[in-house]
Amino acid sequence: MSAHIPTKALLLAIQTDPAPAIAILQHLQPEMVCFFLQESCKPVVESDVHPALSQMPQRWDWILTPNTESFPACHKALAQGLGPLLTTWNVAPGELTLDLTGASPAMASAMTLVGFPFSTQVWLGNPNSTKDPSADSSPQADPSENPWDEEAPRIRQDGCEMFNLGWHEAAARIFQTLEHRISGGSKPMYRALVDIAQGYGLWEQLQYRHAWEKLKSGIKALELASVWGGPPGMDRLIKSLKDNLRFLESLALDAKEIKPSLALDLFAWAKRRGDRGREIEMATRVLFRGLEASAQYHLFKGYQIKSWDITVEQLPKEMQGTCQACYLNDIDGKYRLPLLAQFQTLAGLGDPIGQRFTTDWPKMKSLFDAADHAVMGYGFESLKAERFHQLFELTLKLTGTVVTDLPVFPTLKF
Repeated sequence: MSAHIPTKALLLAIQTDPAPAIAILQHLQPEMVCFFLQESCKPVVESDVHPALSQMPQRWDWILTPNTESFPACHKALAQGLGPLLTTWNVAPGELTLDLTGASPAMASAMTLVGFPFSTQVWLGNPNSTKDPSADSSPQADPSENPWDEEAPRIRQDGCEMFNLGWHEAAARIFQTLEHRISGGSKPMYRALVDIAQGYGLWEQLQYRHAWEKLKSGIKALELASVWGGPPGMDRLIKSLKDNLRFLESLALDAKEIKPSLALDLFAWAKRRGDRGREIEMATRVLFRGLEASAQYHLFKGYQIKSWDITVEQLPKEMQGTCQACYLNDIDGKYRLPLLAQFQTLAGLGDPIGQRFTTDWPKMKSLFDAADHAVMGYGFESLKAERFHQLFELTLKLTGTVVTDLPVFPTLKF
């Protein structure tokens, strides 16, 4: 981080020598400073440091350690005091600078560990030492570095893991943190990963248009960022993202009232939950909705029947009386076919999917009953995962769907 960028808050270690503290304060001129020191060193700040400054910080405070040579003592003091102080000062993560020049090894270790989440700049050595190596004996390397630059690949893996587990909002927060904290040319890549993670999060919420917009912008940004390099596997990831974008486009932009790809997406949504062993009952309800979406598509495509707004004359004769007696909506006066009636209609009209349903119904009935008796149905017992998987296989067979037809979310691994 460049020295000319204003420093909002500085955590400064000081022992008996005031010179390094005076130098860094004059160089950075922070708005706020917290001295990390032992009780016996407070007079050094009051008598030597403050009078030597041409510009005093707007706010200052200190955190005391009982023993500058004890890492547990230093760590405990900072862990208890730094967070509340920064909150009081309204210092956001990334706005803290650390100066380790005057720190003992124990102090420096504690400052680095506790201060890392809040800081993007670490100083070690007199800020003027590179200009005049003879001025002091401090290290002659670049005195300021951003610890997040080296930590980013490790933290990125945490974001990738969150994404792969389906926690897209958590992944987006990790990538956004990295975008804000790192320096250099990797920021655009992390900005793109934020959009991508948020896009898939919206997709999981079935917000297809918003998901498509986020994913489209994220892919474009990732392509631009990859021109300047990036971790291995970027080309593979971009290809997978583009495949998903094309599928998502069929849901977001297709003007058809009844979209054939909706059933595929709902099947995929349910499969992701089933594969992870999470939300089995919700996955089952979504699987039923996917089955209904498939039936609605076949009814409309082959016979111009909308299951939620039918005329009795559209149905096979053997179903017309049942429809008049059971399927009238008293509120809007329209007839609506429930799921089973949709497949019975298809069977009565001679449609292959309806006939397969009739053939497979003896196998499916017990699975339908198990779902109905579960907590998300009208019962009180949790649905077993094997019931879901059996129903999933029968659903794919019934609708003529193969697993490779379903959209597959990418695996982030780089």
